[in-house]
Amino acid sequence: MSREPQPTRSPLERFLVCGVILPDFPPEFDGELSEARALAAAAGAKAVGAGIVQRRSRPHPATLMGKGKVEEIAELVKALEPDGVLVDNDLTPAQGRNLEKAWGVRVIDRSELILDIFSNRAKTTQASLQVELAQNEYLLPRLRRMWTHLERMEGAIGTRGPGETQLETDRRLLDKRIADIKGKLAGIERRKQREVRSRAEEFKIGLVGYTNAGKSTLLNRLTGSEEFAADMPFATLDTRTRQWILPDRRVVLLSDTVGFLQRLPHHLVASFHATLEETIHADLLLHVVDASHPDAAHQMAAVEEVLGEISPHLEPEILVFNKIDRVEDPLKLHLLLEGRDHVDVAHVSAHTGDGLERLTQLVIARLDARASTVAVRVPVTDGRIVALVRSNGAILSESMDEAQTRLHFRLRLSQGALGILRREAGPGVEIELIEGPRTPPSSDALEEQRPF
Repeated sequence: MSREPQPTRSPLERFLVCGVILPDFPPEFDGELSEARALAAAAGAKAVGAGIVQRRSRPHPATLMGKGKVEEIAELVKALEPDGVLVDNDLTPAQGRNLEKAWGVRVIDRSELILDIFSNRAKTTQASLQVELAQNEYLLPRLRRMWTHLERMEGAIGTRGPGETQLETDRRLLDKRIADIKGKLAGIERRKQREVRSRAEEFKIGLVGYTNAGKSTLLNRLTGSEEFAADMPFATLDTRTRQWILPDRRVVLLSDTVGFLQRLPHHLVASFHATLEETIHADLLLHVVDASHPDAAHQMAAVEEVLGEISPHLEPEILVFNKIDRVEDPLKLHLLLEGRDHVDVAHVSAHTGDGLERLTQLVIARLDARASTVAVRVPVTDGRIVALVRSNGAILSESMDEAQTRLHFRLRLSQGALGILRREAGPGVEIELIEGPRTPPSSDALEEQRPF
């Protein structure tokens, strides 16, 4: 009896992990190079050996690390025979060339590894273009004469200028591709901006946080959706926006975004600007933290740093300490709040559902602070407006007049929902503003409401 052929899996690439720790690097409580090992596993590689770390006050301009450490790693490469060496730092083009010459194997730096993970996880056209842009901008200064051709057109009529070298041809082709991608992404970003502005009247909440903090799991738990969530870095690359129906029947939009990372490549942040559009225009930001992680404090600082790079006005108002069911010492959570007295805190487990009531009430309180209290009188026959009132506002009271012809509502409405009601209401609907919002709308919202 013949056996059915089974597809063979390509063997895991084996990498020796090393790095230089500089004075401004935060410690890794899971052990030195632990994050690099986790990223290597996420990329489908296997770390071999114990890993080598050197502490330096500044990187060596030619090889990043000292001569003795380069020779030590060369001996390990001979003994372990890895497919390559992963350096947990960003290398200059010259450093990368010198280390490959010294070790005789392929050398991958931190940015290249992260870009490889993003490339494998990119599913949509937008994410794929963003990753390709970041990869090409990374490769441009690293082009060499022995580089394989970017296209098979090399040498064809009309593709090379007089005396143009292959390196110059490759640079020109890469420059053109970068310009093409930027043009396509600019069109996507304009479309994203229109989509965000079209939802200006809806209350938008953004989830931000370190990679693998549990944002996607929290989104699924709150909205009942079934988005992909996994215990791995960068499980989410594309922004996902879903409706969250609050207990008082109001509907808000909840968006999950790409996770952040310590020493995240700057060109990657720039490439993913369109993806982060939902975060930039959110009415409320929730900073989701893996409270069980021993390096939570530095992860929080990394997120705040990246948010500051995106926009100086982005500040989360609610801290969500997630994975609380895994926290062994609750007292350490108080240390994470130092210098953050202005934010509210919710302790939750997106996995078990514990603490979500507290988080929901904090969100409702923030929504109410931005809402107006209004009185609305609607003919009982106007079912469309009655449904609009009940689905968009937090109803404080509801009654019917003596003639039983009109419904009287007293409710809280966000500025956007109030605008929808005023626009949709017919002549028989009366709207009276009782109290304006306690918290003024953001400058973004004001800008979006200005007439052109």
